[in-house]
Amino acid sequence: MTLWWAIAALCAGCYALKLAGLAAPRKVLDHPAVRRFAELVPVALLAALVAVQVFTERGELVLDPARTAGLSAVVVALLLRAPFLAVLATGAVITALVRALLG
Repeated sequence: MTLWWAIAALCAGCYALKLAGLAAPRKVLDHPAVRRFAELVPVALLAALVAVQVFTERGELVLDPARTAGLSAVVVALLLRAPFLAVLATGAVITALVRALLG
């Protein structure tokens, strides 16, 4: 039951945060520091999520060559400004090839 209380608390916190953003005065939202923060935080959070998913397993640091190669291929595809589906396919194909070659 503790898990459900934690989920309910997180839901309430997310709702309160969303409500605070909607209730914030326009003067605060137009401030350059707030605007810059709003632009950079989602990118940082997504990068952290990707790093955790690629380099950890069961809470431990794991340097899996296939995942690392797939992530590297995705970064190269993004730098080359490939379409999103091509980026996903590149990562999946490279990861599968490295897994097949290394066993």
